[in-house]
Amino acid sequence: MALAACNPTGGSGGDEENFVNLYTARHYDADRQLYAAFEEATGVAVRALTGNAEQLLERIRAEGDATEADLFVSADAGNLWRVKEAGLLQNVTSPALEQGVPENLRDPDGAFWGFTKRARVIIYRKDAVQPEQVASYDDLANARFRGQIVMRSSTNTYQLSTLASRIERQGADNARQWAAGVRANFVRDPQGSDTDQIKAVAAGEAQATLVNHYYYVRLLKSEDAAEREAAARVGLIFPDQATGGTHVNISGGGVTLHAKRPGRAKQFLEYLVSDAAQNLIAPLNTEFPIRPSITPAPELAALGSFREESIPLDALGRHQAEAARIFEEVGWR
Repeated sequence: MALAACNPTGGSGGDEENFVNLYTARHYDADRQLYAAFEEATGVAVRALTGNAEQLLERIRAEGDATEADLFVSADAGNLWRVKEAGLLQNVTSPALEQGVPENLRDPDGAFWGFTKRARVIIYRKDAVQPEQVASYDDLANARFRGQIVMRSSTNTYQLSTLASRIERQGADNARQWAAGVRANFVRDPQGSDTDQIKAVAAGEAQATLVNHYYYVRLLKSEDAAEREAAARVGLIFPDQATGGTHVNISGGGVTLHAKRPGRAKQFLEYLVSDAAQNLIAPLNTEFPIRPSITPAPELAALGSFREESIPLDALGRHQAEAARIFEEVGWR
């Protein structure tokens, strides 16, 4: 664990120690700047242990009531829901959290709270596809794209949450039909990251794919000229603007069941959704702020506003197992 210096403070931690232990599946430079800003504002240090979400879940489970984790943080509500379902998070709330996080971007029981948003967008090759041909997620299953779609693995949590949201909105039969249609359009079996899918489209290996928006933005602002050129060859669409809206997920956090400093953990959650933190993370990170009143980074603002899907966030977890079964049934891999 990396430990920053700590200073005396009061705050919602009461008489608790002047640090908070964070198990986090996020590893961004912007997060480290948030830790430093939180310490400067409160005197409370953040000790961050990083790893992937599944590893951290298993670690917290194995540590039991001896765990030093006060807070679990991860991208994707599906990851957060799994930790909740394992009984490893406690429900917390406060006026600051309720006012800072839109209702559809937090767990209904208070087990976890979003602090940034990410949109699942369609990337298409500008020289082969017109924007209106990929205006909807449905279009990716159209026979017009036979042998022209690349995707990452169905085991990826972003893919699972995308299909889970469709199950919630349109039912399992519709989700199965869509997944089968997209699978029929694959030019190759799934492989690589979201960034790899964008690069494959840019290179002419396919005509369209589905990614989280920030992978495109990172290429757009990359110091590598080849990556900037790849971003220039593709376009980005926020799908389903005329219907249900674009699928949106979160990065979020929750207080662990056996937190030794639950007050400090809640204090840090409250800070993450505060105007101060949201305005700090907006220019640093390629994710959207949790509230529309906060101005996003210039690169995100340039993409324009978009209509967001509106479903209960816990649906992304509740339908996760069914989404995995559907992907397996259609041979997505």
